[in-house]
Parts: sequence; C-alpha cells; structure tokens
Amino acid sequence: MRHLIIVRHGNTFRPGETPTRVGARTDLPLVEGERARGAGRILRGLGLVPDRTFAAPLKRTLQTAKLILEELGLDATVSPAPDFTEIDYGPDENRTEDQVRLRLGRHYLAEEGLDTDQVPEERLRQRGEEALGLWNARGIPPHGWRADPSAIAAAWRTFAANIASGKKVLLVSSNGIIRFAFHLLPEAERARFLEERNLKVSTGGVCVFARSDGDWRCLHWNLKPESA
Repeated sequence: MRHLIIVRHGNTFRPGETPTRVGARTDLPLVEGERARGAGRILRGLGLVPDRTFAAPLKRTLQTAKLILEELGLDATVSPAPDFTEIDYGPDENRTEDQVRLRLGRHYLAEEGLDTDQVPEERLRQRGEEALGLWNARGIPPHGWRADPSAIAAAWRTFAANIASGKKVLLVSSNGIIRFAFHLLPEAERARFLEERNLKVSTGGVCVFARSDGDWRCLHWNLKPESA
C-alpha cells in the first residue's frame, strides 16, 4: 500500500484581520502553529507517520510541514516541492474576497454586454461569487488567475507515481494547488468526487490518498484540525 498525505498550510492571518487572496507571489509566514500541530494529531490518530515529507518552497508551507513533524516526534528533513507552489492570483493577489467578487463580476457582466457602471454592486458580487463557485466546485480558474489545471493535475500524477510501495509520503501545499489532487483518481471516479465534495480545503486540512495494486483512492478529504 502507498499513501499520499496532503495538508494545506496553517493560518497566515490573525483573528480579526481581513484575509486576502495570497498566492505564489506573496510569501507570508504562519501566525500560529496550532492548526499545523492539529494536522499532525490527525495523522497520528490515523496511524499515518510519513516516511518522507515535502513542502512547497514558501514560508507558510515549510513551517507547517516542520510543525507537523514536530508534533509527530520526528526529526526529519523537509524536501522542497516547487511544482506545488501556490497559483498566482493575478490581479486578485492580496485583494479581499469582496474586492475579488466585484472585479470578477464587472468582468463577466461586461463580457455579457452589460454596462457595469449601471449594475448594482450586489449584482456584481453575485456574478463574481458564481465564478468563485466554479473554482471551488470544478477547479475552473476565474478570469485573470494564472493557473494551468492540466499542468497541476499532471504534477500530482507524476509525484504520486514516484511513491514506492509501502511508503507514506506527506506533501504540504496550498488551497489553489491541492484542489487538483482529485485528478489522481481514475477518470470514472472524478465526477462522483466532484458531486460529493467541495474542492476547497481548510487551513490545516488533511487529505489522504492510497493505492494498493490498482488505482488511487481518496480515503479522506479535508479532515479539519480541532482548532479549525
């Protein structure tokens, strides 16, 4: 049996702070370690102690990986995984969710032929939320985001193919990248996966894929630490 354990990094905003879209161009550190440690406790409870650990080369992912290993009592190296660095949110990098909704709403309604100067802000937000909904439900990047779903999916398949039999591998990445891990599943299973789950993974969320002699299976998706 092979196991691929995927964890989203912990919090980069403190309680009361307004979060923004943080992508590949923004290298924020963690503001707390409890969610990362909580992910480590989840792994311990599942009996999944990694043989090797990888993380995207960003402060938030590397710090999360180290805290997970610390929680598990492991003194292990964290290897960089540059193929799993967060996506680039383009014009929405470091914007609040409300700003993102408004920008996307203006873009898509203008494409539909409307004069967006005459459209109420609530309608702009609604249209923007529809675009974000497709991102969370289907992995379709909104306008302006620099993400190649096919390339990210291929990176997941290549990485998983290199996991040796009997090994458990941990990879810490970000929300925009992790949502494409479902492409490890056989094509016939992907539609069901999308019907049953939201692709968005919470900070510190744990996902587990396993493979014996056949195809990869998703055992767990977005297990949330107790602090989440």
